[in-house]
This record gives sequence, C-alpha cells and structure tokens, in this order.
Amino acid sequence: MAEEKVEEKKGSKKKILFILPVLALLLAGAGGAYIFLFKKPNKEKENKVNLYQVGVMFDLGVFTVNLADTNTDAYARVAITLELSNEKVRQEVDKRLPIIKDAIIDVISSKTSDFVRTPEGRESLRLELIKRLNIILVEGGVRNIYFTEFVVQTS
Repeated sequence: MAEEKVEEKKGSKKKILFILPVLALLLAGAGGAYIFLFKKPNKEKENKVNLYQVGVMFDLGVFTVNLADTNTDAYARVAITLELSNEKVRQEVDKRLPIIKDAIIDVISSKTSDFVRTPEGRESLRLELIKRLNIILVEGGVRNIYFTEFVVQTS
C-alpha cells in the first residue's frame, strides 16, 4: 500500500510538470494575442518617428553677399541647402526660386561680419531665414536650413 502511494505521487508530479509548461505557454500566447489585437497604436511614437525622418533636400547653391559692416568691406560666401517637408513644397520652391534667392540675399546682407561669425549669430540667421522663406511659400514647409559652406572675409 505504501508503494502504491509513492507511485501515485510520482505520477501526479509528472502530470503537474507536464501541465505547468503547457499552461504557461497558453497564457503567454493569450496575452500576446490580446496585445496584438486590442492594443491601440501609440501615436506619440509615430509622431517622434516623423520628426526624425529627413525631409526633401533642395540645394540653393552658393551666395556671395556684401555684409552690412560700415567701417570695412566684408562679404560672406554661403552655400545653402533647404530641408523641405515634402515634394509639393519642392515644386513650389522651384516656382518661386528668384523670390527665395532675393530674400536670402536681403537677410544675409543686413548682417555684420561680427554677427555672422558667432555660432549664435549663424543660428539666429538660420531661424530668420526659415521664418522668411515660410512666409514666401504658400505651403510653408521649410523644416531647416543647412549652411554647407560659410566663409566671412573682411578687408
């Protein structure tokens, strides 16, 4: 009789050891299915991804502009690339290219060499140009401006 109880305990332990992993797999599968089927997408993550995607690039070329220094002759040679939000804005930039270039020349030539030589001055110039170009473009959409070359010379 004692031997039968020992064998019954061994048999029930084997059943439990078999049932527990199967039960754990079923619960994990049910939890995964619930998350996959019923969880709402996180829109904040989607928006963050869009912020880090590079927009459409448009090379405006090189601008050589006299600066607003009064005591000395100074000029800046600046290569500019625009980052646009989409292809539609790129088409609008193509149509308004002379107006855009004129605005860029106007803004840069209003600055002094001391101003544009500092990092803060270049950042201020960048922000002013973005604001000015977005006013010109009906669609808006200039995300950023990159100075791919920036040389200032005074004599």
